[in-house]
Amino acid sequence: MRRRAEDERSLAEGLGYGLAEEGFVADVAYDGVDGLWRAVHEQQDVIVLDIMLPGLSGYKILKRLRAAGVWTPVLMFTAKDGEDDEADALDLGADDYLSKPFSYVVLVAHLRALLRRGAPARPAELAADDLTLDPASRRCRRAGQELTLTAREFALLEFPLRHRDEVVSKSDILTHMWDEYFDGDLNIVVVYVGYLRRKIDVPFERRLIATVRGAGCRLRSVGR
Repeated sequence: MRRRAEDERSLAEGLGYGLAEEGFVADVAYDGVDGLWRAVHEQQDVIVLDIMLPGLSGYKILKRLRAAGVWTPVLMFTAKDGEDDEADALDLGADDYLSKPFSYVVLVAHLRALLRRGAPARPAELAADDLTLDPASRRCRRAGQELTLTAREFALLEFPLRHRDEVVSKSDILTHMWDEYFDGDLNIVVVYVGYLRRKIDVPFERRLIATVRGAGCRLRSVGR
């Protein structure tokens, strides 16, 4: 592992020393701006990134890394019981996460697992009709017009795009957007589908999102 950006200097230094004892070559960046520059311009094997950083947040760093085509595996530190933090980190392109406080032994095990996997391949651009979604740059366009999506909306749209013309159920969408342990109201999917419709369907001539009553929704390859 070659790089970490961590907001607490003493913790960062302690992690650096500890990882060196485990045989890692560990460099430390103490603010987000320096961490981003090093992650982009220096060869890294794994990046450990905290959400809260001076200068530039971990979310912004991660988004800019993926937009720049840097696919180095990223492990992100999140808040204790921070389910939204975890979901947002994964939506933005993190490969793994640990909630603070964490066990040092578990951290090392996660890093070794990421090193075994290596950097993932760049995701291919997804498309249906005149709608395109690029998981790498986190950009969405329809009819050449750039659309602004939240992290949740992006995750929701990506799933049916990967299953064009197939009916996807509410439970499948929830598992993709959150996880299989989500125990809230399934109708939250309906709410987010409504948000998406207002952005990718309503302003345009052809509608792509179809509701399949009692089953879920379908994203058409060709709009109607």
